[in-house]
Amino acid sequence: MRSQILSLAATAATLSQLVSGQTSTTCNPTTNSTCPSDTALGKTITVDFTQGESSEFTAESGTTITYGTSGAEFILTSTGEAQTITTENYIFFGKVEIAMKAAPGTGVVSSCVMESDDLDEIDLEWLGGNTTTVETNYFGKGNTTTYDRAIYEAVDDPQDNFHIYTIDWTSAYVKWYVDGTLVRTLLYADALDGKNFPQTPMKIKMGIWDGGAADESTGTVEWAGGYTDLTNAPFTMYVANITIQDYTTNGTEYTYGDESGDWQSIIISDSTSNDTTSDSTGTTTATSNSTSGSGSSATSSANSSTSSVATFTSGVAALSSSYFLGVVGLGLAVFYL
Repeated sequence: MRSQILSLAATAATLSQLVSGQTSTTCNPTTNSTCPSDTALGKTITVDFTQGESSEFTAESGTTITYGTSGAEFILTSTGEAQTITTENYIFFGKVEIAMKAAPGTGVVSSCVMESDDLDEIDLEWLGGNTTTVETNYFGKGNTTTYDRAIYEAVDDPQDNFHIYTIDWTSAYVKWYVDGTLVRTLLYADALDGKNFPQTPMKIKMGIWDGGAADESTGTVEWAGGYTDLTNAPFTMYVANITIQDYTTNGTEYTYGDESGDWQSIIISDSTSNDTTSDSTGTTTATSNSTSGSGSSATSSANSSTSSVATFTSGVAALSSSYFLGVVGLGLAVFYL
């Protein structure tokens, strides 16, 4: 395990700079009962980026992705850049497997993140100055009362070789795998008796960003390993393919039934159109059948497996500007996604 630690003096200075940089949401259902529903993926998809762009993902503002024989190329060339794509739809428990090669370069961060509207989060991150590990992390409802959740797992040359990274997420556990080998398990009860356990519908983000930019906070730069030397640019993260499986397959929308943020409160709606012809107002008539999250097969249908689902083709040699703070002992580590 490796972590960048700040001194106590730096902690106080950095904390005030980064409090506003936590993961953001346009509408938090635990504080706003009028948030819109989330569109459900409701199935399994595999996206082969060696074939080009996918309609399953949307590029965030300022993002330009190049596609080649090694897949999607997330390229960082200038200070402060962030190249990020996000899924159009949400999963309510499921599995994500990504075949990728992290970007090199001190200060450069590659990431694959699952996040929900109420700030639940499951992370995979790679620091360009660290050639031997991947960071696993999680957050529940944006809770930063403790900062000791990040664990660094060993990986063989993640910047020179493609590896398959897996997150298997149910209402009972989160499991992280590297090349089919289980490296970490988080049980529901171990996450503050479930209060910090990620359990609400999530999108998937992946991308690259400049954690070592000159205008970043001291904490962010220290966590990223130091300032980014742009004379060595470009820095490229490659994603060959990704498989996303939604364990909930009986709905088209996920709605927060109350402001608890508990997975049992999620309403799974199956909306089917009775009339595909719009009237003069442009309105289409539809009926909706709903079930609560507690009635879903999210846990029982997990079918956790260490084998790879993502297709990793032989010959093939995710971020928003959000910060995360992490305290280890008396110091502070900063996580940026």
